[in-house]
Formats: sequence, C-alpha cells, structure tokens
Amino acid sequence: VHATDRAFAAILADGSVLTWSDPHDGGDSSAVQDQLRNAQQVHATSCAFAAILADGSVVTWGDPDRGGDSSAVQDQLRNVQQVHATRRAFAAILADGSVVTWGNPDDGGDSSAVQDQLRNVQRVHATYLAFAAVLADGSVVTWGNPDLGGDSSAVQDQLRNVQQVHATGLAFAAILADGSVVTWGRPENGGDSSAVQDQLR
Repeated sequence: VHATDRAFAAILADGSVLTWSDPHDGGDSSAVQDQLRNAQQVHATSCAFAAILADGSVVTWGDPDRGGDSSAVQDQLRNVQQVHATRRAFAAILADGSVVTWGNPDDGGDSSAVQDQLRNVQRVHATYLAFAAVLADGSVVTWGNPDLGGDSSAVQDQLRNVQQVHATGLAFAAILADGSVVTWGRPENGGDSSAVQDQLR
C-alpha cells in the first residue's frame, strides 16, 4: 500500500491497482484503470501516483499539476527502472541511465537545464521540492527548487566520488569515498554543516 497526502493505492496479487479516498489526490484511478495491469511498483508525490508496469511503462493519475499527468513525456517513459518523487514531481530512471521528469516544473518536474548531464544515472534522491542524481562517475546533478537542494553550484567542485546521498525535507548530504560529507540546501535544515565540518571525517 502506498499513499499521497490524502489517498491510498494498493497493488493486488494479480498486478492490478486499487485506490481509495480523496479522488483529486489519487484516490480515483478509474480514468486509467484499464491500463493498470501487471503493476510492479507504485510511487507517490503529495497528490499523485505513478505505477511502473512489468513492461517498463508508467501510468500516472491524481493531481495533474503534481505528477498525475505524464502525457507530455509518455512516449519517453519506456524501460523505466526506478521512479522517485518530490512533493510535486516525479523523476524516472530509464534502463540507459537517462532521466525523464514531469510534474510541477519548479519543484523537479523540469530537468531541461541539466538534461545533457543526466547520463549514466545510478540513483536519484529527493528533498520536498528538489532532486539529486548520483552518476556512475560519482558526481552529482541537481535540479528543482534551488533553495531546497536544487542548486548545488556552491559545492559542485566538492561533489566527487560520492558514495551515498541522504536528504531532509529541505537539504541534501553526500558521503564521499574518503568519508567526508558535503551538504547543500536550506542552511537551517541541514544544508549548512560548517559548524561540524571538522568532525565529519
């Protein structure tokens, strides 16, 4: 069972999906019910769902402005391996390591500014309104709300050999291969680790 803020979606044993509660926030999947076959995973923003099917395609429903409408990128959603979500947008990693995004453009749904950098993506992490992608070479690409982690330019030269990324709702922290930590995002919510930086070894 998966949830938006006000609705649930359950994957049944036969691969179909059952939804209930607030219809605007994903509780009504009747418009796409005939497409929801062989569902493997379901992911959610605050108000919309995205289901990955066995054939690697994606079906979305719920608030169209927060990820429920993927029609603009539907032809790109093939061979989807993973889907991740901010509160208002989705990001899908494809088999070739590229990324497709949709939803609120200011909060992660528009990755056009970094699209040419999103190659060989291994993992994607999210704050409430921004994404961070870890690439195969250990670098990190970010997009979405700049104040909540979408702008990593101040620390970009430090983001090398990244092993893990973790997030609060408003900031990111990356663990490097040498055991050090790099942070960015809202300073008061984890984005500023300067007070403990000499201990982060």
